[in-house]
Amino acid sequence: MAKRVGVVLSGAGHRDGTEISEAVLALAALDRAGAEIICLAPDVAAAVIVNHLSGEVTAAKPKRSVLVESARSCRGRIRPLGGLDVREVDALLFPGGEGVGQNLSNWAEKGEICDVNPDVARLLRACLGARKAMGFICLAPILAARILGPVSGVRITLGPRGTTAAKHAAVMGADVRPCPVDDILIDQKSRVVSTPAYMYDDARLGQIAFAIEKLVRQLLR
Repeated sequence: MAKRVGVVLSGAGHRDGTEISEAVLALAALDRAGAEIICLAPDVAAAVIVNHLSGEVTAAKPKRSVLVESARSCRGRIRPLGGLDVREVDALLFPGGEGVGQNLSNWAEKGEICDVNPDVARLLRACLGARKAMGFICLAPILAARILGPVSGVRITLGPRGTTAAKHAAVMGADVRPCPVDDILIDQKSRVVSTPAYMYDDARLGQIAFAIEKLVRQLLR
């Protein structure tokens, strides 16, 4: 029976949503592995909208929907995150991008005292309790740090030592470790797998693809 994996998106575009290349690489790796993919996103307004050519924040009105924007990356096959029962999936996977800190949480604004979207928090706690695997790419481990760190001391990576995200995650209670861009970090106790991807500014797409493939294989074991 195919493993069912929920892939949680946060928009479309690394500056204000999901890092699209990370999402597509994860979806491709899951498909090659024969997984049943359930794409999900919160049905909330995006915190900001960024012009990805200039890098400037735009005054888009009305505010864009994170769910609608996320649908761009998966050909419209997506569900509201709030409607998911954790019993519907065998694992969860979170690609990175600034949307993690803007739309799945308010980490971009509040740092180590951030709040996480209630449905994200609910599902992470449920997966931990049910011993279901969770995968986090790039900035996404900050979610695990905030929700699982105080409970399990979850072991994660946010790339090299000394980044702001890594420092905040440690304050949140996570066991933060450095990890090369082409590798993964495994927390067997919490059943969490993470990889740094574009937490390295000089990361190459091939390196990220290699690591995400490893992450997906581990997630499905």
